[in-house]
Amino acid sequence: MTISKWRSRADTTFQTEKRPATGSKGVVVTNHPLGSAAGSEMLLAGGNAIDAAIASLFALTVVEPMMVGIFGAGHMNVRLANGEQHIIDGYSTAPAASTEDMYTPIADSGPDYLKCVDDLSSIGYLSIGVPGNLKAWTEALAEWGTLSLAEVMEPAIRFASRGFKASEYLHDTIVQMEDVIRKFPETAATYMPKGSPLQSGDHVDRSDYARTLRAISENGPGHLYNGALGEIVCDYLSRNGGIITTQDLADYKTVRRKPIKGEYRGYELFGPPPPSASGVHIAEMLNILEEFDVAGLGFGTADSIHLLAESMKKAFADRNLYTGDPEFVEVPVDRLISKHHVEDFIDNIDMDKASPEIQPGSNEPDHTTHITIADSDGNVVSATQTINELFGSKVTVPGTGMLLNNTQQMFDPHPGKALSVLPGKRVTSSMAPMVVMKEGLPEFAVGLPGGVRIFTTVLQAIVNLIDHRMSAQEAVEAPRMWTQGQDVEIEVGVPASVRAAVAAKGHRVTPVNAVGGGMNIVRFEPGGVISGAACWRADGHAVGIGGGHARPGVRFRPLAGDEEIPVADTMISQFDDGDAADAVIEPESTNETKTDGDEV
Repeated sequence: MTISKWRSRADTTFQTEKRPATGSKGVVVTNHPLGSAAGSEMLLAGGNAIDAAIASLFALTVVEPMMVGIFGAGHMNVRLANGEQHIIDGYSTAPAASTEDMYTPIADSGPDYLKCVDDLSSIGYLSIGVPGNLKAWTEALAEWGTLSLAEVMEPAIRFASRGFKASEYLHDTIVQMEDVIRKFPETAATYMPKGSPLQSGDHVDRSDYARTLRAISENGPGHLYNGALGEIVCDYLSRNGGIITTQDLADYKTVRRKPIKGEYRGYELFGPPPPSASGVHIAEMLNILEEFDVAGLGFGTADSIHLLAESMKKAFADRNLYTGDPEFVEVPVDRLISKHHVEDFIDNIDMDKASPEIQPGSNEPDHTTHITIADSDGNVVSATQTINELFGSKVTVPGTGMLLNNTQQMFDPHPGKALSVLPGKRVTSSMAPMVVMKEGLPEFAVGLPGGVRIFTTVLQAIVNLIDHRMSAQEAVEAPRMWTQGQDVEIEVGVPASVRAAVAAKGHRVTPVNAVGGGMNIVRFEPGGVISGAACWRADGHAVGIGGGHARPGVRFRPLAGDEEIPVADTMISQFDDGDAADAVIEPESTNETKTDGDEV
């Protein structure tokens, strides 16, 4: 349902398709309704945002299995009510038996640079990295949550035990991968049970996975990393040419990292450091944009898109040169995020002419998931999690219902390169779970799936909120653009006349239906209200938690003598003279919202 219409000073207008949710006690936003249901259930049970986040993630492994799994990877950004900021790097690592020449590249340049012979790095048993998700989730819960592992896993177990209805989105992803899924009978049995892809509304049976989840809830993460589940997985992989061992699982460790801190027009932005590319290069691009009147350029104008494109070129050029796993390469973080670093680049920007194209250097799958959750105490979780490509490696371990990742696909198959495969190495990721503060308090948190389009899209959401003064819903649904130095992708929500004007500046413009995936956001509004929004590019749902407990003694304490009945201050403040009988109840407002520049 349309709730607002954004009109900029240019030709670009758009209408939002989803409703935001608001709550005084917390907001949960994920890319599936049952993922959001699981998180909100934790908040309603008295848990905090960390409890809700972990419950949502486990639930998403059931209902959004093509995107995320316990045998996956991700980055989690946690802002605690006491003001602490934490990044948990739960990204997968290359198995100990990995070698630089384990894959044979098919090209030394161009779009196929990261591809290898027989797709061994992207499909099947050699494509699987040592997983970090389960360990990262349980560590976060143990340290900052208030509920038990069994409690936060209960919704996921329930969803898996009874099954759920396939969405059109799930159907579309199965169709996209149909030919590959057929090669893996265990995976096909779940997602193509009658030999063809599940249709929207079909029942999805996850009973095998329910047993796996129940065993983890009873035995903890050690069931995978040091126990029976890990042995089952590694035995199956070894019999099919895989190289992950039980020692790989036992040796896996998450990494606690200090977040990158950027500053933009009075806001502080916190994001993941290397090996994630997001925190460094979002800060770098914002340092460029801060020197321009972005609001004055207008949203969706040829000039604003041109400026964004030039900023993205600079970020990707530096990413290609510097960003990697800091355990293996030196990344000059302080220099890259300093405002001085971009001064010469800013001086050379020509607002009428595109700079030369740069060579492609990154290729990440577009498919993952993101959650954004906040509670009324000020705890905030922004987490991007994945099994890499759709359905990961396409491998399901028999009897477990568990899909395995294909994160090895992101390594460079060429030996001797910064991103070449090495034992224990983490790949560079574009994941951008961001938390933004103002005057020491959380302002909003945001993120999305979308591979190399993630951090540049988060940049646009930040600009939409701060410069263009959009609402949370408008910020996530606004038309997007992207480039890493070659084609400039612009969503068709931007008028053809604007796209033509961008092309006239020398950019190679490609119209696309969507840039990136389903973004979601939570935003702290005035008056103690939290709003949440998800966009039309995925099955995202926002749930707001309001209400509260009964006033103490409201029904059970008899009044003595002429004792006055207590009336809430908020009720009294509605009436000039305190007389409730004279109150006029106004009709409810429409569902339309208005922001600066709106026509409603």
